[in-house]
Amino acid sequence: MVETFSIERRKIMRALGAKVILTPAAERGSGMVRRAEELAARHGWFLARQFENPANPAYHASTTGPEILEDFAGRRLDFWVTGWGTGGTLSGAGRVLKAARPDITIVAAEPEQASLLAGKSWSPHMIQGWTPDFVPQVLDRSVPDRLVPVNQEVAKQTALALAQNEGIFTGISGGATLATALTVAETAPAGSVFCVMLPDTGERYLSTFLFSDINEGSDDDWLASLG
Repeated sequence: MVETFSIERRKIMRALGAKVILTPAAERGSGMVRRAEELAARHGWFLARQFENPANPAYHASTTGPEILEDFAGRRLDFWVTGWGTGGTLSGAGRVLKAARPDITIVAAEPEQASLLAGKSWSPHMIQGWTPDFVPQVLDRSVPDRLVPVNQEVAKQTALALAQNEGIFTGISGGATLATALTVAETAPAGSVFCVMLPDTGERYLSTFLFSDINEGSDDDWLASLG
């Protein structure tokens, strides 16, 4: 795991009985993959290879995609918005949606600093789980109809607003996806229906910049203001 990933992720893995080996941030996601391959070869460990294993998108083609179609059975669905990390969700669910709903517009969101599908160069970003420094083998570039860059600060504020206004506690990637959907909605035809993927929970990111402005102490000043 890259050392910049959240403390919560490490602790959750260890709580489940796993051992966690951290890799330098300077080596990026590709360095993490290389290290995993080296260790698997040396010790005979199973390697899931989520960035290249066709089982990844196949799983989403048999579960996530059909679930969305079932939820929208008999109803219109104009836009499906998702980010990408391994590319499994985008490719697997996306192919199913395009086959069943040929008129749907599939929007892939990417960090401003790392819009690889748009042909831009990669630089470090704070949207954990999204966009390593390479395009995974399982990612089908033909699936997205639109590529939209998203600012990570906007993603943060959108995630916080979603939690405080709607009670949906998602991570930074969820905030980024919703922010992208809101951007697309500004110019979408009136009455357009969106399905937006929010794949993570905010509880995994309490130690990150997502919640850096959240007070940890007692709200005594607020209480005193009530009189």
